[in-house]
Amino acid sequence: MEKGYLDVVLNKEKLSNGEDIFVANCVFLGIASQGKTMDEAMANIKEAIALYLEEQPELYEELSTTVPSFSVIELN
Repeated sequence: MEKGYLDVVLNKEKLSNGEDIFVANCVFLGIASQGKTMDEAMANIKEAIALYLEEQPELYEELSTTVPSFSVIELN
């Protein structure tokens, strides 16, 4: 099976108690996950994506076969 790639957006947010949390969102599949660190959030979204695709394997064919590119901008 060929590798597939998805865009994941990672945001740092604050919980109501003031604690930082990282939220990972896969827009294509409409799923999200979170973690206390960026690495934990990315590991959790990867697991969530794998479980989602297990239930809907036909979506695997729609994944991009090229690595997505991204950019980050800083606003003052």
